Amino acid sequence: MRIQYFVLVLLLLSACESEKTVSKTEPQVGQSEAPFERLSQYRFFTGELKDLNPNKRVTPYDLNSPLFSDYTMTQRFLWIPEGTKIAYRDSGAFDFPKSAVLIKNFSQLKDLRDPKLGERHIETRLLIHRETGWTALTYVWNAEQSDAILEIAGESKDIEWIHSDGETRKNHYVIPNVNDCKSCHSLNKNFVPIGPKAKHLNRDYPYSTGSMNQLQYWSEQGLLAGLPSMNTTPKLAPWDDKTVNINARARAYLDINCAHCHKPGGLGSNSGLDLRSEQRDPVKWGVMKAPVAAGRGSGGRLSDIVPGRPEESILTFRMASTDPGIAMPELGRGQNHDEGIQLITDWIRQLKETKSPK
Repeated sequence: MRIQYFVLVLLLLSACESEKTVSKTEPQVGQSEAPFERLSQYRFFTGELKDLNPNKRVTPYDLNSPLFSDYTMTQRFLWIPEGTKIAYRDSGAFDFPKSAVLIKNFSQLKDLRDPKLGERHIETRLLIHRETGWTALTYVWNAEQSDAILEIAGESKDIEWIHSDGETRKNHYVIPNVNDCKSCHSLNKNFVPIGPKAKHLNRDYPYSTGSMNQLQYWSEQGLLAGLPSMNTTPKLAPWDDKTVNINARARAYLDINCAHCHKPGGLGSNSGLDLRSEQRDPVKWGVMKAPVAAGRGSGGRLSDIVPGRPEESILTFRMASTDPGIAMPELGRGQNHDEGIQLITDWIRQLKETKSPK
């Protein structure tokens, strides 16, 4: 009887000790492939969910040139389990540990001229690094803005805002389904992240402790392993910084908005275009290059980019269309990006015919 009692005490003590080590306030991802039904269940944020106050080891970040998303505001965060690190890579996406999560929230400002007037959250996308690879999940915010609910099949929202010119704009915002996510995140038939690359992340971020380069901050916080000297770390220009050379800005814009498909191994590789910033051959980015397949997408134009003549270039023609059979990118936008189109138009106008480098 004493032995049974002693065993019972040990089991109870063990259970109590386990309870001490399992926090009920820290983020949780769960070990199974089954996702949570509500965004709040992950505990990535503290306080009211709509305030997006990051919890422990949830780190906000930004990109030098973010992907255009129909004039919505995006906020990015990452979380990795305690005791793990992200492995640095000079090119391509960083190598994230298992159970790592990339979080991207989309919201619409009421007035683009004054963010203080408030916003409305639309969706939050999660990329979770499971044992079987990356899993994409989309959570749609409810009308009360108290939580976001898992939506596998995608959805759409009619939204409106005051644009930077003071005019009211409306958009039929499309929330992607799982297959839509795969089409943009595909590389050699594998699902990969797009944004977390050295060239996009090499920038300062206004942390609560002060502004600091993101990569250095991650390294100092024990989140990133293998960071080389910052003098050798690649960096893309902010596309909207007019103090920077227009060629650097245009190449950065095309890289983040187009190169996830238009590169070797991407779903748009059959076009023959390689719009990565690393590509040095002008023909590969479309200069005087004939389209692989003619049709409505070419608009009767003969080359992807005609130096000095944006009005004759297929690239600007497709960027300036919202027709599903013409528009590029094909997914992720229902609005034309006026400022982006102007940038690429100005860039092509000042281009001169060049020979491919040897």
